Amino acid sequence: MHFLLTNDDGIAAVGLQALGEAVLERGHTLTVCAPQTQQSATSHHLTLATPLLVREVPWKGAAAYAVAGTPADCARLGQLLSDAPIDFVFSGINNGENAGTAVYYSGTVSAAREARMCNLKSMAVSIEAGADREMLMNVARTAVRLAEELQDTELPRLCLLNLNAPKLPPEQVKPLRIAPLSDAFFLDSYERRTSPRGHIYFWLEGGLKIEPHKPGTDMDLLAKGHMVLSLIGGMQDDCGWLRRQLGAGLG
Repeated sequence: MHFLLTNDDGIAAVGLQALGEAVLERGHTLTVCAPQTQQSATSHHLTLATPLLVREVPWKGAAAYAVAGTPADCARLGQLLSDAPIDFVFSGINNGENAGTAVYYSGTVSAAREARMCNLKSMAVSIEAGADREMLMNVARTAVRLAEELQDTELPRLCLLNLNAPKLPPEQVKPLRIAPLSDAFFLDSYERRTSPRGHIYFWLEGGLKIEPHKPGTDMDLLAKGHMVLSLIGGMQDDCGWLRRQLGAGLG
């Protein structure tokens, strides 16, 4: 398979490198196209009014490009920069989970969504912040295995895969589960202040505040130590469809 790899943490991110390594160790072909700088929480922003500068960067075993643009830009440009058709697009591994309602802000997820809109199979891959190399390689290898299993399966139109992992040593990670997104929303607010010159300004509160997660949702299972796979894209029976493709043994 020929994989296109992108992210929102930037071309130098260790998660990007781990995912690329997992692709290559399975004997697949790889093209890398990622933002040259950190682009977290850019959502589905596309660059419209300025040119997208591209530079080639060293990457063992792959052609790799850094783009002065967004994750969604990279998902589009990677197809043009590749010298062969793309079979599957990975976005990640993000330093921080992208589960529940966070998917609507995520540059990682939006890059995978852009790829899917271009009729390419895609998966966003994320892990809780602060994971070490062993943890990153574990979720990277799981992502590649899932892509291989779904190689001959046609994903529903506009539906992308979203894989999240807890920050745990591989032997402590609980079995992969398929789950819907949590609909719990963030409760953090803004602190209002006044500058010495009398101007009003706001700071986003520190610390994550969120509504309780419903049992069996992605955030609930992730908190319990499971690796979690979700299908994003508007199907009413999204989890049921995915279980049928990957086997009934997945809860």
